[in-house]
Amino acid sequence: MLNAKQFPHALATAVRAARAVGVLLRRHQNGPKKINSEVQHDIKLELDVRSQKLIERILRRAFPTIPVLGEEGILGDPNAATRWVVDPIDGTVNFTHGIPHVCISIALQVRAPKSAKRTMGGYITVVGVIYDPFCDELWTAVRGQPARLNGRITRVSRRSKLAMSILAMGFAKHSHTLNKMLPVFDAMIHRVRKIRLMGAAALAMTYVASGRFDIYTEYGLRLWDIAAGVLIIECAGGEAWFAPLDEEYTYHLNVNNGLLREKFDRAARV
Repeated sequence: MLNAKQFPHALATAVRAARAVGVLLRRHQNGPKKINSEVQHDIKLELDVRSQKLIERILRRAFPTIPVLGEEGILGDPNAATRWVVDPIDGTVNFTHGIPHVCISIALQVRAPKSAKRTMGGYITVVGVIYDPFCDELWTAVRGQPARLNGRITRVSRRSKLAMSILAMGFAKHSHTLNKMLPVFDAMIHRVRKIRLMGAAALAMTYVASGRFDIYTEYGLRLWDIAAGVLIIECAGGEAWFAPLDEEYTYHLNVNNGLLREKFDRAARV
């Protein structure tokens, strides 16, 4: 397991990997995209796989024994004491359609100590990086330190009234997740200032961390969607609530500025 003295090197490596994929995505932004698989509500690109392989090469060059658990596959033992968790392109459908709201998410997780109150399958995130290559915005966090946006400390909002808040939501493609989230949408649409559905979970989390959004919630998110964002939210002074679902590496999530979840829960009847 890595010790805290190695976290800065891990952060720099993750940033380098995220920026490298950002170059790749910008290069292919306006060109044709090769689709590996496609269903009505989702798309998998050849570029998803290429991006994860690029991340793996950079991470493994610096940390050759740490496994990588990613949306596009697993390299090594995902139950090792330390692991990377990677979403090479969060917002693939956006990217495919030329919508520049996309990010790369990279987290370093370690097996949680017994004292940990909340874990992701027995792990906690100690380093988190989320990079939006089209706005050139880089969010970073190391456990115990402030969250940063392009090197500057970033904080959640202080809005405490639902009526003044921006709520971001996501709708996964499965009917059971829609059945969970559509009633929440109906309950909240007239209780908040605005609802936003923008199609990139990790970016929604960073927007909460930077005070742009006040709450983000979704049912059916995968670990690689949230592993980096949870740490960034917490280091920005916010709250990350999550609960595992039956499917492996799948969660119900609510991240907020630390002032709104109880009010949201009452209003949304969740």
